[in-house]
Amino acid sequence: MARMHSRRRGSSGSDKPAADDPPEWSDVEPEAIEDRVVELAEEGHSPSEIGLKLRDEGVQGTPVPDVKLATGKKVTEILEENDADPEIPEDLRNLMAKAVRLRDHVQENPTDHQNKRALQNTESKIRRLIDYYRGDELDEEFSYSVDEARDLI
Repeated sequence: MARMHSRRRGSSGSDKPAADDPPEWSDVEPEAIEDRVVELAEEGHSPSEIGLKLRDEGVQGTPVPDVKLATGKKVTEILEENDADPEIPEDLRNLMAKAVRLRDHVQENPTDHQNKRALQNTESKIRRLIDYYRGDELDEEFSYSVDEARDLI
């Protein structure tokens, strides 16, 4: 499938190995993993950062290669159950941060047409994501503006 805002095709990514059970060397209790996930979320880490920290640092010194295999739930599901989920989804937050950075750059460099176009494409992606999440994870009256994005980020 081609990329969204260019005519090039992307290279395919690697697939995760097919596994039904967590490895034997990672014998951490699911409750301990869930407690650590909530603890990391309260420290301000995003769901993807939580997964990386569990993979690298682990729980009580034992790494957790895959949270879903170990607990049967995704990191975001664990956060929702414990009311620690972020107010806006992570992908939307990252796009808003990118748009804010691009907006600042374009204001300092008004002749940079390539980044003006990148800003337009990024804001287009933001609007589509807001339509996707509206009502479910975002309020019905949520709308994107640069000032609101600066406040959220």
